[in-house]
Amino acid sequence: MKILLVEDDDAFIKVLTRALKGHHYSVDSVKDGEAGWTYGSTFDYDLMVMDIVLPKLDGISLCKRFRAEGYATPILLLTAQDSNTAKVQGLDAGADDYVVKPFDQAELLARIRALLRRSSSNPMPLLTWGDLLLNPSTCEVQYKGQNLALTGKEYELLELMLRDSQHVFCVDELLEHLWSSEDFPSEATVRSHIRRVRQKLVASGAPHDFIATLHGRGYYLKPPESSESSVSDGWVRAGTSAGMGMGKAGFSEASATQPAVSDLSNAAALDPSLAAQNQAQYLAFLNQTWKTTQPNSLEQVTELLQAIATLQTNALTPDQQTHAQQVAHKLAGTLSLFGLQKAVHLARQLEHWLGSQDALPANQVELMHPLVQELQHELQITTDIQPEQIPQGVSPQLLLIGADQEFEQALRAIATHRGVAVNPIPFQEVESASSPADVILLHFPGANAGHAATPHLSLAQSLQRLAQQYPEVPLLVVSDRLGLCDRLEVVRQGGRFLLDLATPPEQLLSIAIQALQDSRHPTKVMVVDDDLNWLGTLPTLLKPWGLKVTTLADPQEFWTVLQMVDPDVLVLDVNMPEINGFELCQILRSDPRWQKVPVLFLSELTDASSQQKAFTVGGDDYLCKPLRGGELATRILHRLQRIQAYAG
Repeated sequence: MKILLVEDDDAFIKVLTRALKGHHYSVDSVKDGEAGWTYGSTFDYDLMVMDIVLPKLDGISLCKRFRAEGYATPILLLTAQDSNTAKVQGLDAGADDYVVKPFDQAELLARIRALLRRSSSNPMPLLTWGDLLLNPSTCEVQYKGQNLALTGKEYELLELMLRDSQHVFCVDELLEHLWSSEDFPSEATVRSHIRRVRQKLVASGAPHDFIATLHGRGYYLKPPESSESSVSDGWVRAGTSAGMGMGKAGFSEASATQPAVSDLSNAAALDPSLAAQNQAQYLAFLNQTWKTTQPNSLEQVTELLQAIATLQTNALTPDQQTHAQQVAHKLAGTLSLFGLQKAVHLARQLEHWLGSQDALPANQVELMHPLVQELQHELQITTDIQPEQIPQGVSPQLLLIGADQEFEQALRAIATHRGVAVNPIPFQEVESASSPADVILLHFPGANAGHAATPHLSLAQSLQRLAQQYPEVPLLVVSDRLGLCDRLEVVRQGGRFLLDLATPPEQLLSIAIQALQDSRHPTKVMVVDDDLNWLGTLPTLLKPWGLKVTTLADPQEFWTVLQMVDPDVLVLDVNMPEINGFELCQILRSDPRWQKVPVLFLSELTDASSQQKAFTVGGDDYLCKPLRGGELATRILHRLQRIQAYAG
């Protein structure tokens, strides 16, 4: 997949290009908006990533220009401006997403994959064709469960064909999509890559014409035989393949023989030795980049000092003040790459003051000079980037309690492959358990177990002790005691699942990882209501349930904020001025992207006709005011649990 990066900061270009290429994206980078227009209107790109503050033509104007000319390429805006106004302007200009610096690389890559899925003929996170599976999140490729060792370009070739599996790709199209404008490969290069991918597929058991040739036209994926896969149309729903890994954290260059891996999932980190190695490589890369970035950043600070000196004696012209604000903006974005949080904070404060449309108060002007001097001092004393300033790749810890040696070994082998560390302890240590744990798997034998394996604590006692020791950690129980009383005890003590002892280790680990991911990613709730007092109390009321709440009082801004927040659940008041909740729900359900988002209605109306209309327009639940935060949270979480159960 080919990405255009429009960014004028050399350090950002270097770091982002490294990350994108490490995940098999072909990257063209340009440093101003006019060049961005030239490249974007000349070459075909799968995605454009652009900063807002750019020379010659800013990112908002560039985005508008592309949309006005009919270009539908997904656009992701990247900037240090963390304000709703800037986000709304960007989305209204036609951008598809907005990421604020400093950002987590894993989140940025996940957003890129999401945008590419939306523009693809296949919207699923997991790409499959017959017995071939490709996971863009982890860059793993398998055929009939056997890993394929592909080079970067071989992986990109296969992913491109899978994303548009009904298309016949001519050589020129493959050249256009897979190589940057700085490369000059020949048609023979494409044919060579096709040949090598075919050979690797055949070696794994695929038919010789898996990638077929249509003479005079190009290459395409031959539809799988019905006997080859039981999945209709060659596709499976994401997440159904137990053989695909979850990805590995950390930073890695694309290897000549092994695919790079994603650092998206906290539940699939690298093993400690590889994590340390990759961390050291990335730290060395940042320090090498800092050698050239530090002098440039200090020059920008000097510009700010000169601007502040002028401001103290004379008013800056509007152009001079705008330029100084842009310098501070660029500094904040650049320094965030290196984890220099104090320096980022200082630069952002300067950007905020310089961005004022009104005349700056004299006392504020006086404060700006020492602020810039402090920023200068921070940059001068930073000679090396320290390990604690960059993300650490730490394997999630699975606490395994009471399992026999055979089960432990089987689970450990699978967990190691998926980047999860297993810490086994016997039942006797449940009362004093202190090992670190991100998820707990309690292996509890029941009536069918021998006397030697029977724990000295009951199931209820074991669950109580673990709930006290690890109140926030997801708990799974594996047992042959599946009666109603035991299930009730698990639920009462906060257990997530009661699973049969015969459940395969692969499935148990997948469930454990999913429980871990669910616990680490808060549910996003968007509430639209014109009652400002009610909206003001909601974030506090729902916080104990781990819900991240976005409130909106003006329904006119609904669509813009909806796309910006991308909520897991939507709560709509019924009676609102200009646009009521029923109409908002109808607007939502008219777009295929939002048809599955749960909608809960809030209203003071208790009549049957209003409730019936709520469900008719696509609502999932109806709550009558007044209600407490706990009641709303319970209904939200219950609705999500049912949807997840149906999806599974």
